[in-house]
Amino acid sequence: MARCIFHIDLDAFFVSVERVYNPDLRGKPVVVGGDPRGRGVVACASYEARVYGLKSGMPLGKAHRLCPHAIFLSGDFHRYSEASAKFMAILGDFTPDIEPMGLEEAYLDLTGFEPLYGPAGETALRVKKRVKDELGLTASVGIATSKIVAKVASGLSKPDGLIEVPAGQERAFLSPLPLSKLPFLGFKGESVLKRMGITTIGGLSRLPLSFLKQTFGVHGEMLYRYANGIDNSKVQPLMGPPRSISRSTTFSADTSDRGFLKAMLHYLGERVGAELRAGGRQAKCITLKLRYTDFQTITRSHTLREAVDTDRAIFEVGCRLLERALEQRAVPVRLIGIGVSHLAEGRQLNMFDTWAEALERLNLAIDKIRDKYGFNAIEAGCTMPLREVFPTGDGRYLLRTPSLSR
Repeated sequence: MARCIFHIDLDAFFVSVERVYNPDLRGKPVVVGGDPRGRGVVACASYEARVYGLKSGMPLGKAHRLCPHAIFLSGDFHRYSEASAKFMAILGDFTPDIEPMGLEEAYLDLTGFEPLYGPAGETALRVKKRVKDELGLTASVGIATSKIVAKVASGLSKPDGLIEVPAGQERAFLSPLPLSKLPFLGFKGESVLKRMGITTIGGLSRLPLSFLKQTFGVHGEMLYRYANGIDNSKVQPLMGPPRSISRSTTFSADTSDRGFLKAMLHYLGERVGAELRAGGRQAKCITLKLRYTDFQTITRSHTLREAVDTDRAIFEVGCRLLERALEQRAVPVRLIGIGVSHLAEGRQLNMFDTWAEALERLNLAIDKIRDKYGFNAIEAGCTMPLREVFPTGDGRYLLRTPSLSR
């Protein structure tokens, strides 16, 4: 039996979510990424903006020069993560074999489901309809016998399209396409091939395997297989809970203000702690991440003897790591983050440490208040400086570039 693999991708995801909340944005060039007068890059551009050459990863200043009449939005990652969770839940109603590839895309394995759902194309249309009806978003779908061909097909079907590649037609489907359509080739690899006169995936597929391995190393064998439509990799559902949790943000202006850095570290640590407790877990390793004005990035970690889940314990370790890092290198900071790892299930209290038990109860009480009234309903004094810098919404600070890493 030939495999039936879907690759489903939400179209212009961040912009589409913004349009659900503000329908006036429909039909207009919209960019999610921030203020074009500051630093930053395009996180997502609407199809109306892409006509002017805008694309993800482009500096916001350049995007504004190309399309000065575009609407630039800072974005709301809380909304995007909520929409993503609902999207994945819809996919889960069709198959348990789901491999998320980010917030807005995933592979599905529906091999053997035809007797239950009918033809694959009809199933894809039902998935698209549910996404549209329940979330107000459009999705593009590629269907093939492998993940690589399904991904190429979904990309070609954008926006709001569907392409099904029949079994045995994979190489014929890929052959006329430009090299840029082949995932994982990369700009450098494409440039090397173009200097050889190779401009299509078909041209790449006809090169000897030995030559590709000599030119690209072990990566050459993968390119050979993908160009010929060969990909036996399985759809790998995410197994178990996350192994780490982290939060980070990039500042709109580099800073050496230690009070401000500590305030942000405390707030990010609270977000990490809340998620840690929500999952009934504790952590033994605390990690600080800093990126300086010259883009040098460092991480500093500390492993505890006993696992913790309180905001105070996370912040105290993070603050010590921050102090040491700033003493070693007095350079302005552009990004700060804090994370926890070495996670353990359950909560173990020291019966002789009444202070630790009191902190546990305090954090649980704070969590209940925040769950009901918003994260900023109760706030530590050291985070108050953030009120002068960041707007609030939905009971939380709207950070410029909050990390969604787990």
